[in-house]
Amino acid sequence: MHPLLIALAAVYGAAAGLLVPRAAYRLAVEPEESRRTACPQGHPITGVARGWLGRARCPAMEPAALVAVPASAPPSSPPAPCPAYGLARTTAPLVTAAACALLAVAAGPRPELGVWLLLAPVAVLLATVDAAVHRLPDVLTLPAAGAAAALLGAAALLPGHRGSWTGALLGGLALAAAYFVLFLIRPDGLGFGDVKLALTLGIVLGWYGWAVLFLGAFAGFVLGSVYGIGMMIARRADRKSAMPFGPFMVLGALLGLLLGGYGAA
Repeated sequence: MHPLLIALAAVYGAAAGLLVPRAAYRLAVEPEESRRTACPQGHPITGVARGWLGRARCPAMEPAALVAVPASAPPSSPPAPCPAYGLARTTAPLVTAAACALLAVAAGPRPELGVWLLLAPVAVLLATVDAAVHRLPDVLTLPAAGAAAALLGAAALLPGHRGSWTGALLGGLALAAAYFVLFLIRPDGLGFGDVKLALTLGIVLGWYGWAVLFLGAFAGFVLGSVYGIGMMIARRADRKSAMPFGPFMVLGALLGLLLGGYGAA
């Protein structure tokens, strides 16, 4: 156990998680719609990297918006906080911090931990977007797969790693192929975005071997099934209702990585 490493991972996760809600809001659109450039109140989203990086705030929430009012102007109520980012403003930092801390507990000071910490905010972002609009944008899934392969390739060159880069690449291909077959069998129950996400998750799970790959993938299906059954019992969905599967794929992969990290210790 490395308390300082775990604490640093949690702080990093919380800081990275603060950036998730804004990007998720901008990406959570239907396929035919362009990415959002303004909040629901019409305030333009600006800032670092053309507004992609920054906390979940808009001009209506900034103190400057409340003071630059001429003395002769008629009295008016102060602007209300922008509701654009919703519950993700709180949950994204907490979830990312918890995930990063758990990964640090499982992997310890091994090279692959750096890869997991870099990918964790992206996974939370993908899950947030999928939960909102039932889609996984290519701008995230495809670069994430390439980054996972490249970063793990670098980690494999460092001393102290406990995985296989070849296994990671084969795992990504295998899981993506399995999801592609499922997509062909039932395209109304599984989106092609899930297939592309499976490539990334297969790479990270395959790093620790085929058993971890199977467990992580199976856990995602189990969690998704439990959620679907729960929604039907609560009469909030039926067998034909669409549901986001990405969050459960990500959570299953996290469980697989935790088991893989402990097993490789």
